[in-house]
Amino acid sequence: MPSDIAAIRKEISAFFDSLDENGRKIGGHKWGVYAFYDYDGEPIYVGQTYEGVRSRISRHLTNQRTDAVAMNVLDPFEVAEIRVWPLDLKHLNADEQMEHLDRAEFTVFQKVVAESKLGAVLNEKLPRPTSLVELPKHYSQRIIPESIYPHRKHPDTRIARRASTIASLARVISERKVSKGLRQTLLTQARRLEKLAAERLKDFPKDDSDDPSD
Repeated sequence: MPSDIAAIRKEISAFFDSLDENGRKIGGHKWGVYAFYDYDGEPIYVGQTYEGVRSRISRHLTNQRTDAVAMNVLDPFEVAEIRVWPLDLKHLNADEQMEHLDRAEFTVFQKVVAESKLGAVLNEKLPRPTSLVELPKHYSQRIIPESIYPHRKHPDTRIARRASTIASLARVISERKVSKGLRQTLLTQARRLEKLAAERLKDFPKDDSDDPSD
């Protein structure tokens, strides 16, 4: 395994092994809602789990691919921070657990979309609209070690990754019948690329060679 991947997985594992305010491991919770953030602190994906926080998030970020990764909706390279809202639902019956989980996911979704400068995340399928719920305390951690953070955060590196992701997603869309949600994800990815490229351009002051009249 490449050393940078091993280092990132070590950080992810350390986060899952850290304790919540009740002394339980974050990754040990069965139910929860999670959000991924990029290197600019921009929320990019929201999900829920009833099969275990550690298991579900690890499938996104390691070699156990999920639909979101396989369809080029989510590029794990873009994930710099994980945020988790653990839920204790064992006192509820199965239907109540799923209802509360859906309400919690929708609440987190509304929260992160409001935080987003683009007003959008990359989810192909949006959470089912429902009434909001009071969220528990969340826990978060940056998962990129300091030794590789500057390279991964560099805008040119991220621009190249986003362009590649867009090309792969566009190819998927061109080859099969897909949902409107996937096309919306393509648009959001394109807006993210445009924003980053525009911000990068500001790093280069205008000089005489940029004069279109020459």
